[in-house]
Formats: sequence, C-alpha cells, structure tokens
Amino acid sequence: MPIIDILGVPHNYELITPTAASSDPVLVFIHGWLLSRRYWQPLIESLSAKYPCLIYDLRGFGDSQSVATQEKPPIIPLSQQSHSPVENDKNNTYSSYSLAAYAKDLKILLQKLEIEKAWLIGHSLGGSIALWAADLCGEQIQGVICLNSGGGIYIKEEFERFRNLGQQIIKQRPRWLPLVPMIDWVFARMMVCRPLTSDWGRQRVLDFVKADQTAALGSLLESTTEAEVHFLPQVVSRLQQPVYFLAGSQDKIMESKYIRHLASFHPSFNCHGNNVIEIPNCGHLSMVEQPKIVVDQITEILGRHN
Repeated sequence: MPIIDILGVPHNYELITPTAASSDPVLVFIHGWLLSRRYWQPLIESLSAKYPCLIYDLRGFGDSQSVATQEKPPIIPLSQQSHSPVENDKNNTYSSYSLAAYAKDLKILLQKLEIEKAWLIGHSLGGSIALWAADLCGEQIQGVICLNSGGGIYIKEEFERFRNLGQQIIKQRPRWLPLVPMIDWVFARMMVCRPLTSDWGRQRVLDFVKADQTAALGSLLESTTEAEVHFLPQVVSRLQQPVYFLAGSQDKIMESKYIRHLASFHPSFNCHGNNVIEIPNCGHLSMVEQPKIVVDQITEILGRHN
C-alpha cells in the first residue's frame, strides 16, 4: 500500500487511474469520523473506469496511525484564530485536529501527488474538511460533493450531549471488542436505514477500535465547538466552485434540514437547479447503503460541470 509523509505522519492512500489516459479531474474521497478509506470502494469500482480516484486515510484513522510522530502546532481557541483558513495556513495557528488542519493535510497530499485539478467528495466530517480544503486550495479544487454532511446550527444542549457521549465512547473502547459475538451484527445496523452486510459490520468494528484516541477526540471536539459550527456557513458562502449536498432521507445523524441549511449559504442554492439531492431509503452511510444512486448522482454532477 502506498504511503506518503504529511508533516511527519505517514498517510496510506490509493490512487486508482482509468486504463485509458484521462484528462478528467481527480476525484478525491474524504472519509468520515471513525471510518476509513475502505468505505469508498463501492463508488470507486464504478467511477474509476472514467475518473482517476484518490482515497486516503485521515490522520489518526484507518492505516494513517502514527500521530505521535507529528510536530503538532499549538492549540489556539477558534475565537482567537484568523477568520481565513488561508491565513491560518500561513501562520500555522490552528489546532492539530481542526477542520483547517485536516484541510491543510489534504492540500499537502495534492501537492505531493502533483494533482492540479480535483473534485472533493467527502462524507460527514469529511464533507466539512472538503469545504475547508476547497476554500484553502482555490482554483485547484473544481467542485465539492458532500455526502451526509451539513450543519451550521448550534444547539447547545444537543451538542454538549453529543460531545459527552462521543468522548465516553472513544475512551471506553476495548481492544477486544471485535471478538465479541454478534458485534458485527450490531455495527451493521448502526446509523443506517437498512442493515449492511456482515462484512461492512466487521469493517466498522475494526475502524472503530483502530482509530487513534487523540485524533478521534480531537477531531470530535474541534469540529463541534460553537465557533466552528457557526463559521462553516461562512466558508460555504465564499466558495466559488460548485458545491452539492447528498442527504439520506432516513439519516438520523445529519438530518436533511441541517444539510439544506448549510447548502443554503452557497450561491447556487435554489439557482440553476437545487444543490441538495435527497437519497431515498438511506441513512448516514450513503456510499455503502445506496452506492448506485450515489454514483449516478456524482456522474451527473460531474458531467454537468466538466
């Protein structure tokens, strides 16, 4: 498996190219919290016939695990940071696990792989990272497609409950969890509309246990502060690239109303066609629940702009 160094941390990635030479942009897939690059495989199998596809594990997740070797920038509250991720990039003032920090990781990855034009496709937390990266990289990013990713509304009690629960889950993960009978069955039914296959249940258990605790906690806490939640719509509002949002009709983690709220800040909202697409019979893992529909939507979007 190819490995590339990003700020002292080895990142596992795969760059799949079509058999025939292609001038199309590279599709860069960014996974969500406690997941890994493997969840993109159902989409890659179809899309890689035409488009170069890049999948990678975020720092601290999947196989990109050596976070201890990273020289971490100082942690500074978001309220004290610049309101421009580009300025943050220059001054290196953002915290290690913020959306801006992960966006910078992606920018470096694209530079090292000499990718000049790309579309970013991100799931959940990965969608937020994609939006920040599009703002940071400018014209290099030709468009963004967010799956099960929204936000911009901060409800104090709900976020505090979510943060507390998330911290408890991360801190109490036993390494022997994959050995528990029927645990695959449980994970195959979490956050989805219809049960996944046992293979996906097993993969979710493995990624859940494997995630580095510092990265898992850091990305959770940094991405759910009131300042960060309220700042995301500002990022969306200044993007000049096309941005689309795919929502699961039965997603209880990121409901459609929150996705539509974030999408409404982009200039294309309700203009020249809606930039929000709802996927029927789908929960929070659209890329493995409804891969054919997601592939069809991505293909249509790319055809519209390329």
